[in-house]
Amino acid sequence: MPKDSGIGASSKRREDVRFLTGAGNYTDDINIHGQLHVHFLRADVAHATLNGVDTSAAEGMPGVHRIFTAADFAAVGGLPCGWLITDRHGQPMQEPKHPILAEGKIRHVGEPVAAVVADTLAQARDAAEAIVLDYDVLPAVIDMKAALQDGAGRVHDDLTSNLCYDWGFVEDNKQAVDDAIKGAAHVTTLELVNNRLVANPMEPRVAVGEYNRSDDMHTLHTTSQNPHVIRLLMGAFVLGIPEHKLRVVAPDVGGGFGTKIFHYAEEAFCTFAAKALNRPVKWTSTRSEAFMSDAHGRDHVTKIELALDADNNFVAVRTETLANMGAYLSTFASSVPTWLHGTLMAGNYKTPHIYVNVKAVFTNTVPVDAYRGAGRPEATFQLERVIDKAARELGVDPIKLRRQNFITEFPYATPVAVEYDTGDYVATMDKLEEIADLAGFAARRKESEAKGKLRGLGVNCYIEACGIAPSNLVGQLGARAGLYDAATVRVNATGSISVMVGAHSHGQGHETSFPQVISEMIGIPEDQIDIVHGDTSKIPFGMGTYGSRSLAVCGSAMVRAAEKVINKAKKIAAHLMEASEGDIELKNGRFSVAGTDKSVAWGDVTLAAYVPHNYPLTDIEPGLEETAFYDPANFTYPSGAYACEVELDPETGHVKIERFSAADDFGNIINPMIVSGQVHGGIAQGIGQAMLEGCVYDADGQLLSASYMDYAMPRAEDVPFYTVDHSCQTPCTHNPLGVKGCGEAGAIGSPPSVVNAVLDAINSGSGKKVAHIDMPLTPARVWAAMQ
Repeated sequence: MPKDSGIGASSKRREDVRFLTGAGNYTDDINIHGQLHVHFLRADVAHATLNGVDTSAAEGMPGVHRIFTAADFAAVGGLPCGWLITDRHGQPMQEPKHPILAEGKIRHVGEPVAAVVADTLAQARDAAEAIVLDYDVLPAVIDMKAALQDGAGRVHDDLTSNLCYDWGFVEDNKQAVDDAIKGAAHVTTLELVNNRLVANPMEPRVAVGEYNRSDDMHTLHTTSQNPHVIRLLMGAFVLGIPEHKLRVVAPDVGGGFGTKIFHYAEEAFCTFAAKALNRPVKWTSTRSEAFMSDAHGRDHVTKIELALDADNNFVAVRTETLANMGAYLSTFASSVPTWLHGTLMAGNYKTPHIYVNVKAVFTNTVPVDAYRGAGRPEATFQLERVIDKAARELGVDPIKLRRQNFITEFPYATPVAVEYDTGDYVATMDKLEEIADLAGFAARRKESEAKGKLRGLGVNCYIEACGIAPSNLVGQLGARAGLYDAATVRVNATGSISVMVGAHSHGQGHETSFPQVISEMIGIPEDQIDIVHGDTSKIPFGMGTYGSRSLAVCGSAMVRAAEKVINKAKKIAAHLMEASEGDIELKNGRFSVAGTDKSVAWGDVTLAAYVPHNYPLTDIEPGLEETAFYDPANFTYPSGAYACEVELDPETGHVKIERFSAADDFGNIINPMIVSGQVHGGIAQGIGQAMLEGCVYDADGQLLSASYMDYAMPRAEDVPFYTVDHSCQTPCTHNPLGVKGCGEAGAIGSPPSVVNAVLDAINSGSGKKVAHIDMPLTPARVWAAMQ
């Protein structure tokens, strides 16, 4: 029977009541008495020398309080990058200053050049139109290959070139990989593009800065996935505000997908301007601004080589990637194509030799950073596409080729410096074949052919690394922040519990799933447990939510804090029942003495903790509240196998996804309903990348896909009903919950499945064999490839 509460139950999301009834409290809902509004004048050219900003005509316009330019920020720092990459020659990456407002140069369309603060937003916009920019347009640096050529214009004049870093991993493997490829029986080579994406969460970014002169206190309300990280970066490295004088609040946040991890110029500006004007200052992004100010995702160009022996065993993988950084280094941009990508190039396979080279390139485009999956989708797409191409070249079944090369013994140390603790890739593939009814595919293909359509089947496997850790390791790799998390469990006198967590929920359902864990441990109803997050003045210092880390890292901190609470409560219970502490058991919300009928309720013990009339005063302090910090010993490694079936119209190139199946191993499952929803959403985003979405710049650096008129987001008709399964569970061995993380899996596993399916359809009946089509697979691209 399915559980109705605790771990493993599909408890309904309690937060949805307020969201669906319009009672949510988002940053744009926050309006502070006396607030002013800011409008940013953004660059309309991609590359130019900025000679001057004439604000004289705008300053006297109605409602204008002040116009800011780069000169106002001369004494503050630039936006920091949170990860230092050292290249394969031992040199640190080139790290240009990222100013709050354009300083001396314009480097991408949409870069803020000036900011008008006025009584109303309309007045600020009107005044911005009166500002005159004096600039000399320079040739835009857009193409990454051209950007690295001798004589190419430089995005940053103070750097030696447009190369941020040339990273090799693992450098000691390089010669062995080269030798293995030279001696291989077969080598498959594939060049591909991982297309640039715009995250487009439902809620655009918002920032409200506030300053209180009476206590010199700054408050920033912002749409953030990690408020403590914003407080640290902005306070310590940009504005120089002591942390105890800076509060960052992230209330309800309508989606993030990675794009709300980062510290942005608008947050620093609103915080700075609030003090400068002694008035609250508010900015709400428009959707058009979001397209050219939010960090973009992906944008890799890769050549990958897969070498096999005469028995079709994988012997080596070699990749060369150009990774677009955009005009500046966003907060975690440098880590995405390196440590979050290179370490996953083994995939699910026992390939003995792997070498990854990444050249990160500055261009006159919006900065690129982590987007759902962050490095792992890029690695999976390369590997799973080249395996499919190899299977076609060798004339072998693509599933059989994968099965032959699966890792089957754990723990398994890969050639790219990570160790998978658990997994069962054979089991997930077995489950996939069952739920996708692969045995019935041939009949379905015949049915499509009878209608004049082509039907294709695409499969792939994935593995990802979640809960990035441990801090001492990532510190050696260049991380400039710890990657632990924290929780405080506060038990009230009547037995209800408030849990303050460092993770932030922006769609993941923490307010539902976190109480399920505490409920399971103590045995009290879930509705007696409240989750507090998002306010640095209320929660312990935590690192926020990204990288599918919430339960694996913050949840583990919560468990450790709850264990401390339970251990203390057992001491009190033992005193109340005049028993030995070692004999006390806690089950279903009652403490009992083992082997007797003596028991006392949870609420009686918690009341005794706060009304200590009968209390072991000499042993322990009154109260019942504990904090724990948890720093993982290793990544967690979710994995899975996906299958996609498409039907293709050869006359038009139109592709319809008919079936999609996903078999995932997420370790132990806290809430199956929430997990399924996370997978559904991730698959939809992966289908969007594979079929529809593409961020396009022209040669002058103008963003051609800067609105929903030109950027095709997936709609309901573009995605099928999914069949998802997460019954294959190999628990993580190094966190107390045995969980692995589920939030990004769908976006990682789905793009190669879709592309493999389309190519299978084309090659089943077109006559001409097509090796690859770059995403997005629009009808025009598919039709052209078939001609």
